[in-house]
Amino acid sequence: MRWASRNGTDYLLRKIGKSETSLGPRSPESESTYDAFVRGRDDNKSRLEGLSARLDELARVNVALGLGRVPQIAARILRACDDRELLGEQLVVVGTNAIYAYEAAAGVQVDSGLVATSDVDLLYDSRRHLSVAIKGMSVDGLIGILQEVDRSFAATGPRSFRAVNRNGYLVDLIRPEAKDPIRDSDRASLSELPDDLEGVAILGLSWLVNSPKLDAVAIDERGYPLRLAVIDPRAFALHKAWLSAREGRDPLKTPRDREQATVVAEIATHYLKLPFGSHELDALPKELRELAGTLLPRVGDNKPPSTRPNW
Repeated sequence: MRWASRNGTDYLLRKIGKSETSLGPRSPESESTYDAFVRGRDDNKSRLEGLSARLDELARVNVALGLGRVPQIAARILRACDDRELLGEQLVVVGTNAIYAYEAAAGVQVDSGLVATSDVDLLYDSRRHLSVAIKGMSVDGLIGILQEVDRSFAATGPRSFRAVNRNGYLVDLIRPEAKDPIRDSDRASLSELPDDLEGVAILGLSWLVNSPKLDAVAIDERGYPLRLAVIDPRAFALHKAWLSAREGRDPLKTPRDREQATVVAEIATHYLKLPFGSHELDALPKELRELAGTLLPRVGDNKPPSTRPNW
């Protein structure tokens, strides 16, 4: 809020976003409103300063306890997307980085070798049209958001689905393949900018956008929290199992796909108590749901940790 003089009279103006409206001329009531605003603003600033300092203290504790898992660059990218209200709406984290959310939700940690990755995959759900309320999207697009995080990010080519920074970290924008690929009219980019990333259409991703979603708060490697919006762990496990058995899949990726599928299936059933037979997965093809049988026997063989030491 601020005072502004117009035609010799002071008016109280309130600005929300880029819109500014008048609350009327100066009066005891408007002065009281302004005073309350100033007190509230100062109180909030003081509170945020205290919370920020406390967060800095706890971040060091999280690192000391070994809770920091999400790579810093991935965490910064996802926070920036969350600030734009994209995460969980237009964008969902898929691929290896989603495992950090399953870890956090279950209170477990997966072997570091199984979550090591030098990229982040963002699944674009083009069915959800962008809201005009999304801050800055008409100005910078997804590539602009990435460059706010690290100015060295650049698209790998014209109309590319991939951006890379000077350290070789990759960000891929992917989307479901259209029912008719020849007449694909689905929106491919988050903005109208000619240099923005355009999602590449991939077979099987329609299963993921139709699956349930999960939100979790994970900790990055510096000890700070971030929100992760991911697909249901059962859908993740089934999709990875499908990928591992698919002809033409890179043979170097197949064992890792299978191991990730098995581990996440165990997290889903043993720790999160999410059954594969639930109607929540009915949107997935029957053939995909039947792959649970190839994962569950191994899951069932894993006994819960003993409550007695191995004397």
